Amino acid sequence: MTDPAQTVFLTLLAYLLGSIPFAVIASKLFGLDDPRSHGSGNPGATNVLRTGNKSAAMLTLLGDALKGWLAVWLAYRFSGEYPTIAAAGVAAFLGHLFPVFLKFHGGKGVATAFGVLTGFHPVLALAALATWLVVALVTRYSSAASIFTAIEAPMVIAMLTGRDELTIAAVLMSILLVWRHRANIRRLLNGTESRIGSKRQN
Repeated sequence: MTDPAQTVFLTLLAYLLGSIPFAVIASKLFGLDDPRSHGSGNPGATNVLRTGNKSAAMLTLLGDALKGWLAVWLAYRFSGEYPTIAAAGVAAFLGHLFPVFLKFHGGKGVATAFGVLTGFHPVLALAALATWLVVALVTRYSSAASIFTAIEAPMVIAMLTGRDELTIAAVLMSILLVWRHRANIRRLLNGTESRIGSKRQN
């Protein structure tokens, strides 16, 4: 049976992990400008990449994904109950979107969502990565690849696990991820979205 106190603790811990701003940390380590001063103003790997430092961008990407995975792993390790695991995954994702350390102004959550999904089921991570790569290669739109992957994820997790808790968590993250890309969606519809490899991407 799920322990309410344990669930609350692990969910709060997951939120705090998700709030760690790796984009800001990596930028400071490499002596770069604050990533929020570039492009969309989000603390994410894309804006770090705009500085021209690929190593800092990669560190940001890995850190953002790792914190999502770690939050889920801790829930598996110390609880093992699916409601707690699902809550931890969503909390880590929300932490990235609304980080307490950055006055609740976070990124779009693609890498962190990937980390959470990896924690839910490794095969889901492979499916998500494959979908992102195919859509990105065909359209050359990073935003379109992220949106398609978000829409696909709940269906895949439902097939792989059959766990309602994980499926609901994936649906919630997908809705929020698409919502965070609403400006990108408008540009895609208007034909003004920047393609991968162009100088300007938001």
